[in-house]
Amino acid sequence: MAISINELRIASRRTQRTVVANSLFEAKSKNKQTAFLCHSHKDNDLAEGLQTLLAEDGWDVYIDWQDNEMPETPNKVTASNIQSKISETDWFLFLATPNFTNSKWCPWEVGYADAKKAHEKIIIIPTTDQSGNWYGNEYLQLYKKLDSASSIIKKSGYAVFNVKVVDIYGHSL
Repeated sequence: MAISINELRIASRRTQRTVVANSLFEAKSKNKQTAFLCHSHKDNDLAEGLQTLLAEDGWDVYIDWQDNEMPETPNKVTASNIQSKISETDWFLFLATPNFTNSKWCPWEVGYADAKKAHEKIIIIPTTDQSGNWYGNEYLQLYKKLDSASSIIKKSGYAVFNVKVVDIYGHSL
């Protein structure tokens, strides 16, 4: 089961949001897990919602458009800053939504992270819409995924799962 887009929107509108660190250095000094969030900028509200949910579990999630050091118009400096943040954070997360595959930057960021991060430090966050449509299928065979843990354990929250891929006969691929 993927995280619902509606759940992310609700989290983004919470009046009392969990404060994220002012810098990656501050987050690491407080022993927080740090993550770079790759997402379509058309999904800024969803990115904030995910940031809120993960901050409640002690994570500090970096979102590029919240960074005052980023240029207003994307350029070489943008690319260099993104590369640095991907390298500096503990995890690379990508929010798979309908807008994700249409982004010009998202595939580049995933490719860069794939070359720089340990494979187990890259996590897809698949989403579903109100109709039950699922987003993220094309990447599920490559990376671990973040999903609701409530069906696995007796409390709410999220967990990272390996994805088992099988053929039509049930044989592992």
